[in-house]
Amino acid sequence: MSEWSPTSWKSKPAGQQPQYPCEAEVARVVEEIARLPPLVTSWEIHALRSQLAEAAHGERFLLQGGDCAERYDHCDSSTIANKLKILLQMSLVLALGGGKRVIRVGRFAGQYAKPRSDDFETREGTTLASYRGDLINCPEFTEAARTPNPQLMLRGYERAALTLNFIRALVSRGFVDPNRLDYWNLDWVKDSPMAEEYRRIARQIGESIRFMESLMGVHPGELQWIDFFTSHEGLHLPYEQAQTRRVPRQEGWFDLSTHFPWIGMRTAELPGAHVEFFRGIRNPIGLKVGPGMPPEALRQLIGILQPDDEPGRLTLIHRFGADSIARFLPALIDAARATGKTVLWCCDPMHGNTRTTASGIKTRRFEEILSELDRAFDIHAACGSRLGGIHIELTGENVTECIGGARGVSEADLTLAYKSGLDPRLNYEQALEVALFVSRKLARSVKNEVA
Repeated sequence: MSEWSPTSWKSKPAGQQPQYPCEAEVARVVEEIARLPPLVTSWEIHALRSQLAEAAHGERFLLQGGDCAERYDHCDSSTIANKLKILLQMSLVLALGGGKRVIRVGRFAGQYAKPRSDDFETREGTTLASYRGDLINCPEFTEAARTPNPQLMLRGYERAALTLNFIRALVSRGFVDPNRLDYWNLDWVKDSPMAEEYRRIARQIGESIRFMESLMGVHPGELQWIDFFTSHEGLHLPYEQAQTRRVPRQEGWFDLSTHFPWIGMRTAELPGAHVEFFRGIRNPIGLKVGPGMPPEALRQLIGILQPDDEPGRLTLIHRFGADSIARFLPALIDAARATGKTVLWCCDPMHGNTRTTASGIKTRRFEEILSELDRAFDIHAACGSRLGGIHIELTGENVTECIGGARGVSEADLTLAYKSGLDPRLNYEQALEVALFVSRKLARSVKNEVA
C-alpha cells in the first residue's frame, strides 16, 4: 500500500464523475470538508468489519437497506425515524425466524450520488446534464440546476451529519428498546394483511427479551440491544477523498464518510479510479456484481481489493434479475472460491428486476424480487456456498412504487403515491413481507447446515 494515497485514484480513468465548471472551487470544497470532523469513527468501522467476518462464517446475517438516493429536503425527523423503524422491524423478524444475529446497515447519511446511463437528458429539444443526485446537481430541468455545483458536497456532509446525529440519539435511548415495540410501529400495522403475524412475532420477541433480562438479573433497557451502521455507494470520488484520513494508533487510511462504502456495477472497471481508491481504505467494502462481470474479472478484483484473506473485508453484492441469476451466479461463486479468499455473499434483488410500464413509469414486480431471493438461497446451497445478506431499496413511507405484495399494488396504483425521483422502492409493508420470506428461507438453510 506504499504507493497508495487518497488522491492516487486521479491517475486512473474515472467513470461517472461530473464535469465541474471550476476545478479550483472543487479543490477548495474538498479541503474544507477534509478539515471538518469525521462522520464516523475507526472503531465503529472495525466493529462492523468484525461482524461482517462473522456473517461470512455463517454466524450473522446482513440486512442492508434504505433509499435508492437520499434527498436533502427529506432530511427530517419522521422520514429518518420511519426508515429506522422498518429496518428494526425487519431485523427482528430475521433474527427470530432465521436464528442468527443481524447486522443492520442503512443506505443513509451519504447516499446522495447516483450513476446514470447517459451523461445528458433531452426534453422537448433541450439537452442538459443528467441529474446525478443532490451531491452533484439538482433535479429541476434548468441549466442552472443541472450544472454540477461543488458547494453541494458541503451540503451533503452537513445533511449526513444531521442524519447520523438523529439516528445515534434514537439508537442510544429508549426508542430502540425491544421492550417498547410500540415505538417501532408504523401506521400500517392495524390494517395490513400481515398485521396479526407481525403482532405474534412482536409478542414472542417481547416475551423472550423479558425472560432473558430476568435470567441475567438486569432491569429492562439496561442491555445494549441495537447498533446501526451506515453505507453508501462510494461513487463521487472527491467527496470520498475529502473524509479519508489516517487515525491515531491505527494502521492505514479510513474513509470516515461512512462505515461501509461499495463500488457499483458501472464503476468496477479494471483498471479504474474507483477500484484504485477502494483498494487503499481500511473500511469493509462492498462490490456489486452482475451479468456483465466475467468470472476472470471477479478473480482479479478480489485479488486487488482483498490481497490478504481478511474475513469481513469484502462483501460481494450480486444483482442479476430473477430470470438471469441461475445462468450467471454459479460461475461467479466458483471464481470467488478459486481465489481462496473468504468473502460475504449478499443478494440485491432490486436492480435486476427493474421494469418500465407502457406509460413510462419505472417499477419493480414484487414476485420477481421474491423469486430472485428464493433462487439465490438455493443456488448458493447447491454450489456449497452461503447467502449471508440482503441489500434492499426501501422506504418507511406509504409509497406505491413496486407492483404486488400482500396489499396487491397494481400498475394502476403506481400513480397514487410514487415519490421516488430515481429507482422504485419497497414500501414499509412490502419490506416487512420480504423479511418474513427471507426469515423462512434462512431458517431452512440453517436447519440444513445443522443436518
